[in-house]
Amino acid sequence: MRLAMGIEYDGGRYHGWQRQSHCDSVQERLERAIGRVADRPVEVVCAGRTDRGVHATNQVVHLDVDVERPLYGWQMGTIQHLPRDITVLWVRSVGEDFHARFSATAREYRYCVVNRSARPALSAGRLTWWYRPLDADRMQEAAAQLLGEHDFSSFRGKDCQAHSPVRTMESIRVTRQGDHLLIDVRANAFLHHMVRNIVGSLFAIGSGERPVEWLAEALAERDREAAGITAPADGLYLTAIDYPSVFDLPTQPRRPLFEQVGGFERLSESC
Repeated sequence: MRLAMGIEYDGGRYHGWQRQSHCDSVQERLERAIGRVADRPVEVVCAGRTDRGVHATNQVVHLDVDVERPLYGWQMGTIQHLPRDITVLWVRSVGEDFHARFSATAREYRYCVVNRSARPALSAGRLTWWYRPLDADRMQEAAAQLLGEHDFSSFRGKDCQAHSPVRTMESIRVTRQGDHLLIDVRANAFLHHMVRNIVGSLFAIGSGERPVEWLAEALAERDREAAGITAPADGLYLTAIDYPSVFDLPTQPRRPLFEQVGGFERLSESC
């Protein structure tokens, strides 16, 4: 039997999604917890591997099991054996034609920034602090130049293992909510560090260090050295994975927002 699961996690204390022999990972914790429920080792396949420190509000995985458990039992039993910063949002039974990675048609990320002179305390590690003033309108104007199908080599991490640097950017939006900037990106797939490298380049434009046209010029260079810095991992969230409707999975975007509650900042969710 093949199962699909929706996973939420705070990636702050993990060395990324992927299981590694020398350090802690989200995949290892999840497989260990599911294995306790299955009473045997299991291996999961995810929709998109997140880097060290990156979070997820709706990661999707699949796994094959040969034991019977109620779906609710898989969910609650797994949660019982997980640390507090990882949880299972939902579990569904799917056919063998479903693949968490290869069946996906699009992915969405949200990058959250607090833009003010004072660094955050309560939300540290869950957003990126940028003390220089950022112009969201300039950033949006520049970001629009990335829409469509392009060679994104200029925003590709050096350790990227993708066979092709060509990706289709379906949407990118920069919005401001008080001291916070939210950068939402949607594409058919992403290269290693692609979102963080785009955001780092937008920081240079938003602060006035670079002109709006520079982003398109950097894209055309197809050279990582032509673009901006790699933005920190803290503010990055994998928020949605799209699949064909035939699979009927609850994968609507779950985007983190930052709200002022009683004078304090907290992380909340908006579906």
